[in-house]
Amino acid sequence: MLRVFAQTARYTAFTRSLSTTRSIFAAKGGRVFETTQETFEKDVLESDTPTLVDFYANWCQPCKMLSPVLTKAVETDGRVNLAKINVDENLDLAHDYKVTSLPTVVAFRDGEPTAAFIGMRPPAAIQQFIDETAEGKN
Repeated sequence: MLRVFAQTARYTAFTRSLSTTRSIFAAKGGRVFETTQETFEKDVLESDTPTLVDFYANWCQPCKMLSPVLTKAVETDGRVNLAKINVDENLDLAHDYKVTSLPTVVAFRDGEPTAAFIGMRPPAAIQQFIDETAEGKN
């Protein structure tokens, strides 16, 4: 019994160490922040980290449903950032990226839009979108 406990303790210490190592060497993503017309270029287009841009409005119910799911997925995954843009306050930016429905999520890599989706998605589909964005597959 003591041997099993010692092995379990070593395994627990190892997995904690591995988790810490992963977080140190992980991509510098996982940030969630608001951006505007004035800061969009610096925050998104010039970012070294792939970034998802969530075009939303405060009155939009599907936006309110998507936001926590998207935020949790980005923070948990850590390979991409999430920039949130209120379209009511940034109409020109929404127009520039041809946003016609809300919510719209656009993936950016190296300053260029690479993929997008409109509307609520299940968590698994959001994770797949993040995977494809992080790995440069979209």
